[in-house]
Amino acid sequence: MTQAGAYGQRLGHFLRLKDAPPALVARSLHSAELAVTETRNDRPVPGLSGSLAAEDAFLVSLKLHDYPDCELWERGKSIMKADVRAGTTYLYDLKHDPRYVIDKPFHSLFFYIPRSALDGIARQSNAPRVDQLDCQVGVGHDDAIVRHIGASLQDGLRRPDEANQLFVDHMMLALTAHVARTYGGLQRPAGLARGGLAPWQAKRACERLESDLGGKLSLEKIAAELDLSVSHFSRAFRISVGMPPHQWLLHQRVKAAKQLMGVRDLPLSEIAISAGFANQSHFTRVFSAIAGLSPAAWRREALDASGGEG
Repeated sequence: MTQAGAYGQRLGHFLRLKDAPPALVARSLHSAELAVTETRNDRPVPGLSGSLAAEDAFLVSLKLHDYPDCELWERGKSIMKADVRAGTTYLYDLKHDPRYVIDKPFHSLFFYIPRSALDGIARQSNAPRVDQLDCQVGVGHDDAIVRHIGASLQDGLRRPDEANQLFVDHMMLALTAHVARTYGGLQRPAGLARGGLAPWQAKRACERLESDLGGKLSLEKIAAELDLSVSHFSRAFRISVGMPPHQWLLHQRVKAAKQLMGVRDLPLSEIAISAGFANQSHFTRVFSAIAGLSPAAWRREALDASGGEG
């Protein structure tokens, strides 16, 4: 299947990277692909970047490394030079063929947002369509929300086998809504529903999440089964259950692991896989954060409390 958008391998070619950079993809807005890609080259060969295929889509870039005196191009022409600072956010319209001269080390996150995703956000908000984002050449933004979302997704980019799809969907949906409001003028819905899910909806959502501890189900699929938009479902689930779907799923994984450790004398590596974790180190990190003890320490305490029976 050919990749359509400007992320992953296609973005790597644009930046003349030798290997495909890590990317996470979310499909939480009626199958519109949202993606984040981490790009880095500490020893680039000087030259002009490639050219991305023109499409009705945008790149939101969070710079993680200073890039002084950056030469920026649009529509095949050199436009200006600007000093790019780490922590700054830039927006690019892919219809305008954005490019730049690569002559210094760079490190950035690129969020890919197609027009269909912006339209989906507007529909879910019962708001007018976002006509255009604020993509001024060379203008950076001090955006704490983009920095927070970027930092939250970096662990998944570096350990893609451990990435929770529900979490990726949740963060990319939040990023798209933030960009639409902040740089596209999207109005927040006036009558935002404050209620949670109906009891039957909460029960069914939890059952669906628990049936797939590996977290491969998308938010879109679960929301669609309840005939809700993704944003409405995420908000209502949190109200009803007390935490977002991806966090609830992590707690269910830990609960399942505790049951396995308390009843069966299984190696921790097998328990990790059975409870939906990618591997034992992933299991140890998540379990320790939620339970306050490592799995081995928790198991010792549990066995001591039960008199060593297992």
